[in-house]
Amino acid sequence: MKKLSVAKSVCAASLALACAWGIVGCGGGTTVNGVKLTGGTAATVNGTEIPEDDVTLEVQAIRERMGLTDEQAWGEWMAQNGFTPETVREQVIDGLVNEELIRQITKEQEITVDAAEIDGYVDSMRSRYESDEQWQDALEQAGLTEEEYRENIELSLLSNRLMETVATDDEPAAEDMLTYAQMFASSYNGAKRSSHILFDSGDEATAQEVLEKINAGQLDFAEAAKQYSKDTGSAANGGDVGWDKLTTFVDEYQTALNDLDNGAVSGLVPSQFGIHIIKCTDVFTAPSEVTSTDQLPEEFVTSIRTMLSQSQSSQGYTTWLTEQREAADVVVNPMPEGLPYYVDMTQFETADEGADNPDTGTGTEAGTEGGTEGVTPEAPTEGDAAPEGDAADDGAAAGEGDAAKEGAADQPAEGTQGAQQ
Repeated sequence: MKKLSVAKSVCAASLALACAWGIVGCGGGTTVNGVKLTGGTAATVNGTEIPEDDVTLEVQAIRERMGLTDEQAWGEWMAQNGFTPETVREQVIDGLVNEELIRQITKEQEITVDAAEIDGYVDSMRSRYESDEQWQDALEQAGLTEEEYRENIELSLLSNRLMETVATDDEPAAEDMLTYAQMFASSYNGAKRSSHILFDSGDEATAQEVLEKINAGQLDFAEAAKQYSKDTGSAANGGDVGWDKLTTFVDEYQTALNDLDNGAVSGLVPSQFGIHIIKCTDVFTAPSEVTSTDQLPEEFVTSIRTMLSQSQSSQGYTTWLTEQREAADVVVNPMPEGLPYYVDMTQFETADEGADNPDTGTGTEAGTEGGTEGVTPEAPTEGDAAPEGDAADDGAAAGEGDAAKEGAADQPAEGTQGAQQ
């Protein structure tokens, strides 16, 4: 059985939140946003109830996200992907049970998240939009209210911190490192390492003068970066901004770098961040056979090690959470009649289990990997709210020497104003 891709499995659009939206009469038989609610309890976790209406609204969010509000389309999609209303309900409840369990465990262990920290992440995400109207539109696209989004962040942060308490410091095994090096070597092929010197947009004359001196051999590139670059973070390292396969550069920068051979220096490259002079300092050619991690640059090996460590931590956390759930008193009640997402599946021809569909196969277990799947790349999603390891920062918090990298604008550190997009 495939796992269902849930639009917002953290902090589902619950009946309590529906009340918070100003909808009166939140009780059994109420209609919310065109969805008939039935009341009742879907499950209990150590005595804490999960309302059936939470599940109903969660399923409705899934249907709306995938454009399956029509009963015929909904039934056909379930049949094609090996689902039934019962299994959809089962998986949604499964995610909500895990969420509740995380809340209970973190409360017992006194793991908390400050409101100010959540504010910081919300403000960081909101700052990506030019107006409050665009921000609200993005929330709507994600099927979230701002309050729900805040709760998503809080739960993801709690999950991350809970993961830290059960994580081990075991280094990835050498054989696993080699296996992954062999897997990723070809994807790193052609990677280019570069350095840059950043000038203010209005300082073209100085940039041209420095470029001419570099080309004439009168000025060393690394020394020029230390002396002239406005990107002080990378300047301290001779302008080094690392490998393009391990980060994302602003388009103008990447286009110029693509045209450079090893050791070559670009002309003046304008971008939204100023004027760059770029030097390609290394090019990686993947060996035909990888027999040792020493055949890869140190930065690639470090990236692989980090990925494996995170995977091990995530798997360990998932195992631990499963054990906690098995030890908990979890009761799932039978599916009641009259649920709005129920469809008689006998009228639909069931397709093979392996039907290809981009909205399946990712799971609904909230918090098992430090956060849950988002909705769209542009909307503020759970992934944006708190990705594993560094919530709400898109995995690209600007650190020293990250000058030309895209996505570092969320929390810019001193001297990293280079070419973030």
